[in-house]
Amino acid sequence: MRGWLGRNGIGGEKYPTFDALMEKTNFIDYIRVFCKSGHGGAGSKHFARTKFNPKAGPDGGDGGRGGHIILRGNAQLWTLLHLRYYKNVIASNGQHGDKNLKTGADGEDVVIEVPLGTVAFDEETGDQEAEILEDGQEVIWLKGGRGGLGNKHFATATNQAPEYAQPGEPGVEGWKYLELKVLADVGLVGFPNAGKSTLLSVITAAKPKIADYAFTTLTPQLGMVPYRDNRSFCVADLPGIIEGAAEGRGLGHRFLRHIERNAVLLFLIPADSNDHRKEFEILLNELREYNPEMLQKDFVIAISKSDMLDDELKAAIGKEMPAEFPLVFISSVLQQGLTELKDLLWDTLNKTSTDTGAGTP
Repeated sequence: MRGWLGRNGIGGEKYPTFDALMEKTNFIDYIRVFCKSGHGGAGSKHFARTKFNPKAGPDGGDGGRGGHIILRGNAQLWTLLHLRYYKNVIASNGQHGDKNLKTGADGEDVVIEVPLGTVAFDEETGDQEAEILEDGQEVIWLKGGRGGLGNKHFATATNQAPEYAQPGEPGVEGWKYLELKVLADVGLVGFPNAGKSTLLSVITAAKPKIADYAFTTLTPQLGMVPYRDNRSFCVADLPGIIEGAAEGRGLGHRFLRHIERNAVLLFLIPADSNDHRKEFEILLNELREYNPEMLQKDFVIAISKSDMLDDELKAAIGKEMPAEFPLVFISSVLQQGLTELKDLLWDTLNKTSTDTGAGTP
């Protein structure tokens, strides 16, 4: 259903459906496509005939392999938009074998370039079939059928003129789908208007859309954070979560999957929230409902817009927040606490493997 959800969210606002918000965007993270790899060519059933030897024996060649459908990682891509109108991906068949032991040509492979973080699934079974994480990585998604053997292979001492050659194996076909899960070191998690886009625009060179209304960010935005000694790490600003997102409300779980790729989750809670602890627990519960494994990630909590807080209020908020997670107060507008935040994120990303620091169930 397009249009607006008839449900009141935080602050009594109505949140739009995913389709209503995404119908004009260029960020595509889900593609459904019919795929068919090539059939193998049939082996040849041929007998040699020469001037001086009219019964020279079988010389049928093998059939060629059917074309594969291959996924290839491309670091220059960040969306599946280029595949939006490719509803059928069909590889060519292998050619049949020929006389004189000539092997048929293999079918031409089809290579699909995808952004890093793409996962391929079979629609009927729901099984994951491939995952692309590195630039240039190639995975044969659907194998082409093997070519059949020519009758030369079936000649024996007792059957020197076999009248049989193998047919080629059929290719593989079916409805498949590709999902993109954004790759980033740190994912910004928070309600709409928590200040995620503003923070990203300050600590990176990214220029996300910023405005004082919910769901300004409709697509994941990536930015590189420069750090000390020419080091850096990647941060993703993800569309805001609302209560019930794991059930598909608001922008639903369409973007929750992008959080799965982040090593560290930075929970951004605005200083003017009515209940900071409750807001954090709602966000935590949405992650738990969507995928409990997300709670094994490292968490950092940042109170945004903290320029409106005095020391007494900061101390009060610090006491109500869970003590097991690092807490920092920041102001993106006044650029306060950002160096401390970067240090905290870097240390969390690069801590030793023996110090798990994982989230709580």
